[in-house]
Amino acid sequence: MSYKFLDIASTPSVRAAQAANGSREMWEKFKGHRTFDRFTDDEAAFISARDSFYMATVSETGWPYVQHRGGPPGFLKVLDEKTLGFADFRGNLQYISVGNVAANDRAALILMDYPNRARLKVLAHVEMRNIAADSELAGRLAVPGYKAKLERACLLTLETFDWNCPQHITPRYAIDEVQAAVAPLQARVAQLETENQALRAEAAAYAR
Repeated sequence: MSYKFLDIASTPSVRAAQAANGSREMWEKFKGHRTFDRFTDDEAAFISARDSFYMATVSETGWPYVQHRGGPPGFLKVLDEKTLGFADFRGNLQYISVGNVAANDRAALILMDYPNRARLKVLAHVEMRNIAADSELAGRLAVPGYKAKLERACLLTLETFDWNCPQHITPRYAIDEVQAAVAPLQARVAQLETENQALRAEAAAYAR
């Protein structure tokens, strides 16, 4: 099979768990092609629409650390078919992810599209870079109008990615998505209210 994400994730203990739960044979006989070591237009479009993602790193104690990253849609940028980048804004000043990747550059990302029940998993190598020393990179990662203090650039070199099935993803909607969905209903209500007022005025004039 060609399934790079599982090739990386399927350690001996994972394979033992698959065997114990009856799925090992299924993956051993997998005939598809899921190398997924380059972003296509589909992934680029999905990533550019996201306003947040989760990034997991591993500390020197062996404990995983998961951090939420957020910003305007498109703040996580596909720089080329193998590279993601984002402007690292000042947060709670703990710098746990920054410290973790200095010792171990591996990271796992999960990007969620809750309304459409889609989920993209990414394995990558992380590099933190001084953005003040690279004006070209700063320009590519810029988020115009976003009021946050920029501290560094974060570059992620793709190892592989995978798409998850939509099972167990509960649809959720951001405020702007809700507003866009109800806008036609609000317009129709306003139209009906105007028509109703006109009919009431006409009825009142007729009654006189």
